[in-house]
Amino acid sequence: MEQLLKLLENNARLPLEDIAAMLDKPVEEVAALMDEATAKGYIKGYKTLVDWEKVGADRVEAVIELHVSPKKSRGFDEIATTIASFDEVESVLLMSGGYDLQLIIKGRTFQEVALFVAKRLSPLDDVLSTATHFVLRIYKREGKLYQLEEIDERECTVL
Repeated sequence: MEQLLKLLENNARLPLEDIAAMLDKPVEEVAALMDEATAKGYIKGYKTLVDWEKVGADRVEAVIELHVSPKKSRGFDEIATTIASFDEVESVLLMSGGYDLQLIIKGRTFQEVALFVAKRLSPLDDVLSTATHFVLRIYKREGKLYQLEEIDERECTVL
């Protein structure tokens, strides 16, 4: 099962026949393993990494650090679940160290993200403080390098 999951994690578009050949298993067995992995919740979905900067789409991403007040009975789960329910929130992670929760937020503009933090996130009773960091450029995401434009040395002049 672990080999199958590693293959799918690296390339979810691999045809069943190719996966079966790589694992030296019949196609039907691989299909059954994939169904089992999905049913057990090992596979949470399939995702395509898109370089939105190259597409030219207006998209802004921010990493937000939160200090929160956990509940006695449920710890951080209650506030994390509440925050995770917002459409703007891509990820919610419980962290060790200098803050409690890390959020990944996506929006169309810096202002849209800032308004989400100011009007929807900060007013929550259990949120004590926030620190917002805007992503300026992506160099590598989920193990994949994003191509950087090569610098033309002729354009760099020293006076």
